[in-house]
Amino acid sequence: MIEFKQVTKHIGAEVSGVDLRKPLSEGEVQEIRQGWLKYKVLFFRDQHITDEEHVRFAENFGTINHPAFKKDSGSPIHILDQTDPKGEGGDEWHSDNTFEPIPPMGSLLRCIHLPSVGGDTLWANACMAYEALSPPIQRLCDELTAIHDITASMKKAISKGHDFDLAEIQAKWPPIERPVVRVHAETGLKALFVNRASTTRLVQLNDRENEALLPYLIDHIRSPEFQVRLNWRPGTLAFWDNRGTQHYAVADYTERRRMHRVTINAFPEHLDPEYRDG
Repeated sequence: MIEFKQVTKHIGAEVSGVDLRKPLSEGEVQEIRQGWLKYKVLFFRDQHITDEEHVRFAENFGTINHPAFKKDSGSPIHILDQTDPKGEGGDEWHSDNTFEPIPPMGSLLRCIHLPSVGGDTLWANACMAYEALSPPIQRLCDELTAIHDITASMKKAISKGHDFDLAEIQAKWPPIERPVVRVHAETGLKALFVNRASTTRLVQLNDRENEALLPYLIDHIRSPEFQVRLNWRPGTLAFWDNRGTQHYAVADYTERRRMHRVTINAFPEHLDPEYRDG
């Protein structure tokens, strides 16, 4: 029997009663999906699975996303193997790949190897962040769009020694305009959809207004009451909804940390309305 143990009041649950080494029944898939929509990020402990089992589990919920700028983009598994993560981009609040024409729906991250201490990950409920804004600011944000651009995050990666062709990546993913408030395709909840990694400006506002409002909206997600923090163990898998959350990888270690991630796109029936014809 699958059970969900809520971790904080507003986000996160630990899942028990399921063995990810085995194929799931349709009923189990639907039960996990409903828990995922409710809690926004699910934690599965003691799941010592293979990469193939990791991918098979992910494919129950969406299609595999292959960002072409990743050096291992031919594999469904993206390997995060780091000893010096500070400044590489994970250590700032973000939603994954909001610069893509259709941002990925979610990710499933599995812990392989940990430093002796540190390396936690935090998630924040972006729907609650929107709800916590005052009604006048909500109404303003409802009317705004923002530019999302891969450039800044790629420059950080290049400065850390990663071999990327910035001009090629910019040509593939030019800046794109997105709503500041995203309406979740399945729950109908509104989420604040700006982040420090990719959002560069609010389109309808002038420079001084951007200087005042955009940093506030970006930093608003940092309120602890929106958040949950995961202390990893080898065999832990986290599955989050990229449409209603942001996350932050704590860069407080200098020993090896190895994680395997599968990122998924939505099935057509779960796409945001604005993307269904794209």
